[in-house]
Amino acid sequence: MKKQGIMNSEIAAVVAQMGHGDTICIGDAGLPIPHETKRIDLAVAAGIPSFLSVVANVLEELCVEEVIVAQELTENQEYYEKLQSVLPIKKITLVDHEELKRLLPETKAVIRTGEFTPYANIILKSGVIF
Repeated sequence: MKKQGIMNSEIAAVVAQMGHGDTICIGDAGLPIPHETKRIDLAVAAGIPSFLSVVANVLEELCVEEVIVAQELTENQEYYEKLQSVLPIKKITLVDHEELKRLLPETKAVIRTGEFTPYANIILKSGVIF
């Protein structure tokens, strides 16, 4: 059994296989996931697990050079500030929510959380550690 880090075997495998420029999405419970995109469904109940806790956990193992967030999330200033507080980088690209959904087929996977906060979705773009 793993002692630390990402315990979910599907998430751990996707993160381990990511190269520079690859992307992964972490989304709320309502994000429509394209049929052709790998779905890692963690949703158990409303709010479980939370979007922010999953983002923080993935960021412990994934080197990220850029994040993409729906512009609409910034309208919930308190929640957006909480998200910014867990991000290790400041390069945040804001796009329309419809554009974020158009990017999903290009991601390695979409991790579905139990989050019920509207527009709580993020695409993480992998960086390099050297």
